[in-house]
Order: sequence, then structure tokens, then C-alpha cells
Amino acid sequence: MKISETLLEIRDHSLAGYKPVIDYANWRVAILNFSNELQAANITVLQRHNETDEVFVLLRGRCILFLGQGDQTITTIHGQDMIPHTVYNVKKKAWHSHTLSEDAMVLIVENRDTTFDNSPFCPLNSNQQQALVELTHNLWPDSGIDE
Repeated sequence: MKISETLLEIRDHSLAGYKPVIDYANWRVAILNFSNELQAANITVLQRHNETDEVFVLLRGRCILFLGQGDQTITTIHGQDMIPHTVYNVKKKAWHSHTLSEDAMVLIVENRDTTFDNSPFCPLNSNQQQALVELTHNLWPDSGIDE
């Protein structure tokens, strides 16, 4: 017997990239899977959310959360190797992006009204792009990822 969606919603996302799976009231749950544009060598911008924090939980695989310091420009980039089943709350207005292993799945909780209108991007210069690659190699020296 199937359970009515008035009692239970069941959603998944197994394709590449980001997809919202549940929207309710003021919040959204999304899933982020590996995609080629999130390989460290392919990341050309960091994003921030001007009106809200954003929560990430690594469900499987590996993920590095890149964080950029600075207001209008990014002055320093940090890398946080995420531990599975640990909650990471990226604060409002913090520049960020990710690189994922091919088997990775990240759960995201954010405000439902998080859109491109309130989430600007900051382009990375060639030195900053190289820094992402170096951070990835330093945090995942045994990964065999060819950046």
C-alpha cells in the first residue's frame, strides 16, 4: 500500500549537479552530486548568499568546501575537507564553492528564496584558480584526481 504524499514525500536525485528536492515554507532541501564543472580545475567563480546561511552535509564520497575571505573581492581561499555526516554551516555573505569526488552526494539546506538575485558570484583570477587545484592536491594527495 502506497503512503499518501499528504503524509510523506520521498524524493531523490542521482544525476549530476544540484537539484532542489523539497521546498517547504521558508526552507529548501537540495542534493548536490559530482559534476565536471565542480572539478577544482574547472571552478572559475565563488558564490555567496547575501541573505542567509547555507548548510551542507556530506552523505557519501568526498567533498572539499572552498571558502573565500573578502567582501567585494576574494583575498584568501581556504579549503575544508568535509567529514561525512557532519554539519557545515556556511555563514551569510561567505564566498564558497565545492569540489566533489565522482561518488559524492551532499545534502544542502537553504532558504527557499535563495536565488541568483541574492547570490552573487565573484570571478577568480588564474592564481586563485590554481590555489583551488593546489588545495585539492594537498587535502586529497592520494585521490589520483588529475586536475
